[in-house]
Amino acid sequence: MGKTSTFNWGVLSIVCMAVFIMVIDTTIMNVSITALVEELNTTLPTIQAIIAIYALIMASFMLFGGKLQDVLGRKRAFLFGIVLYGIGTFTASISWNAPVLLVGWAILEGLGAVFMMPATTTFITSTYKGKDRAFAFGMWGGIGAAGAAFGPIIGGYLTTYFSWRWAFRLELLVVVIILVFSYLLTESKPTLKWRDMDVIGTILAFAGLGTIVLGILLMRNRDAWDYLLIIIGLGIVIMGIFYIWQKRRKHQKKTPLVDVEIFKNRVFVIGNVVGTIQGIVIAGFLFIIPVFLQNVTGVTAFETGLALLPMSLVIFVFAIGATRLAADISPKYIMLGGIGIALAGSVMLREVFGLATTIPDIILPSIVFGAGIGFVLSQVSNVTLSAVPDKQSTDAAGVLNTFRQLGTSLGTALIGVILLIFILSSILSGVIQANPGHAMENEAVASGLQAWVEKMETIDIPVQIPRALAERVTFIVDTAISEGMMRSFDAISVMLGVAFVVTLFLPGRKGSKE
Repeated sequence: MGKTSTFNWGVLSIVCMAVFIMVIDTTIMNVSITALVEELNTTLPTIQAIIAIYALIMASFMLFGGKLQDVLGRKRAFLFGIVLYGIGTFTASISWNAPVLLVGWAILEGLGAVFMMPATTTFITSTYKGKDRAFAFGMWGGIGAAGAAFGPIIGGYLTTYFSWRWAFRLELLVVVIILVFSYLLTESKPTLKWRDMDVIGTILAFAGLGTIVLGILLMRNRDAWDYLLIIIGLGIVIMGIFYIWQKRRKHQKKTPLVDVEIFKNRVFVIGNVVGTIQGIVIAGFLFIIPVFLQNVTGVTAFETGLALLPMSLVIFVFAIGATRLAADISPKYIMLGGIGIALAGSVMLREVFGLATTIPDIILPSIVFGAGIGFVLSQVSNVTLSAVPDKQSTDAAGVLNTFRQLGTSLGTALIGVILLIFILSSILSGVIQANPGHAMENEAVASGLQAWVEKMETIDIPVQIPRALAERVTFIVDTAISEGMMRSFDAISVMLGVAFVVTLFLPGRKGSKE
């Protein structure tokens, strides 16, 4: 790369620290679900919703955050984001209940990340040129992948031997370090005025995406099923209005939140569909595996992190290493191979879960799953962004990041809800088989067991369980969780199957450009 000045290393260090704390946030918390439920006296669906909302906030406001650089300048936008993120992580670290965690982590940290993330890439493009820029972006991507790989271990260790709160406290320390050295960052000249910002478009994006995710989260509540199609349909309608609004602003020569003409590009759309599905399956995997390991096998958060480490490392290695294959093999076929491998891993995983499952049982299939995801991850961003002309590159990057975060939100919501739905139905059928002829009593017992599972308290039998069922309660609940896990991986396999079919429509030329 050649000799690089201290100033350049300083900028890159700040950027990498910012990316690292944003990436590890969700992976750290996924392995701490049991501790969060117990210490904050809440339920599994509540923590699931908070995780989904964190990603939803980032998805809804990512485009707005990118445009904010053009109004404030990239340094001011970044500093605004890091201060907001710091306030959020401090609030999360002192959370005494779930609503405070929601405000601190999902809302304040999510909004802070929205303003930070786009600026990290523009700092690199403005500071580095040529080979230095390539090296800087390599570090940027590598740090992000490393954060995802080691987040579960870091979070598991802190949760098991100290407290999950220390994860937020260490992030706050990094925020302070970034602020101390922020004088190294360079400012950009604003090119937009506040009146040029598309506030209505931002509100429509948040309302539309938020309504869709809300509808998915409500699927676990049978009483809300009659309204689900209306709620999700309303979200889709709002997104349609968002699309029309963006076209109208462009026609009026106003600055849109995103140039929707970009969606006429078939390769770009396919790349975003595959990237969204990739986000769904990874987020779903990282949500349900800790739930199973800690709820059924009783392992600690640190042991959960160790169980996830092989898959995370494999994703990291293949995401980096497989990029070289694109020089000789079409990215389309690398992606198809990766999706096929990930699908094989998902099918293997659905057969693993049962009452006697241990951590070693999930290692091999999770490695296969991770290898496939790594292949896809190595190509999908390049395929998607290379399909658009340079003048649309900023909009393309914003849309890609938006759909990636949307996939994370949908994955946590959808796969988590499927897990809970099948747990409930399996609990009910198990209770009926064990206690036939007592319909009303069985319904009440099943509801009690569902609440028991949602509180992550499957070790201690609740007192309201009738004596006739007491000996079979743990078996019924654990079997139900295993059934939920199998159906969740069935859903992941279906999603991967859809991604495979969609990828078939990519052009098949060799080379890294599509």
